[in-house]
Order: sequence, then structure tokens, then C-alpha cells
Amino acid sequence: MPSEPIYSPHVRTPVGRGLRAVESFLLSGGQQTARRNAWAAVVADRQRARDRRDAEHEMTALTTGQRASGILPD
Repeated sequence: MPSEPIYSPHVRTPVGRGLRAVESFLLSGGQQTARRNAWAAVVADRQRARDRRDAEHEMTALTTGQRASGILPD
């Protein structure tokens, strides 16, 4: 029987642990960026919906002859 070392992917070496640490550090930054971008998109969608709703109310008020406050102009 040869006395050669057997390398297994399941054996944790200091180099393997170091590479995993670097990988997780780099990927965590990407995940944070993705979450930040997703939240910015949600905020932008909410703002667009709010602006669209406000514009719709104003258009309805203009076409019916009423102001947004419900008081007719003088």
C-alpha cells in the first residue's frame, strides 16, 4: 500500500477555510448591494404610485370643476 496522502474535498484545511472566508466576504457585499438596489426600486415604485394617484385626483378635480380641497374656485 502506498503511503500517499488522500485529498478529499471534505477535509478542511487552513487554505480552504481562508478561501471560504474571502468568498463569503465578497459575496456578502454583493448581497448587500442587491438588497439596497431592491429597496431603492421599492421606494421609487411607491413614489411613482403616489405621484400617479395625486395626478389622477387633480385631473378628476379639474374635469369636474372642483378643486382638490373640495371648494369651487371663486
